[in-house]
Amino acid sequence: MRILIAEDDLISRKYLHRLLQSYGECDLTSNGIEAVDAYFLALEENHPYELICLDIMMPKLDGIRAFEIIRKNERQGNTPYETAVPIIMTTALSESPDVFHGYATGNEYYLTKPFDIGSLTNAMRTLKLIK
Repeated sequence: MRILIAEDDLISRKYLHRLLQSYGECDLTSNGIEAVDAYFLALEENHPYELICLDIMMPKLDGIRAFEIIRKNERQGNTPYETAVPIIMTTALSESPDVFHGYATGNEYYLTKPFDIGSLTNAMRTLKLIK
């Protein structure tokens, strides 16, 4: 599985990488612009991400806006919702998952930090990435 981790906090980025590296190749970015660039580059290389983890609060471009750009690209390409890239939104804040509901395809999950491997694997099971 190819995974993109977009997290501005170095410790959180390393933690997510450690939790996810056993599931596949992980690319790491530290802001939303880098995440969107990595997403489009992966599509150009015909090697798209199979999971994206987006922190909501990031510099330059926040996770919500990065999420919107990715979903807009999928809609413009007529990507069926069931094949849209699964996205796990993460935040240290206690926002409601409804914060991005208007853009959701059903291929999203929302985790509040701090989370552990159990929460992350539950999210991956819900998104049908693992059994």
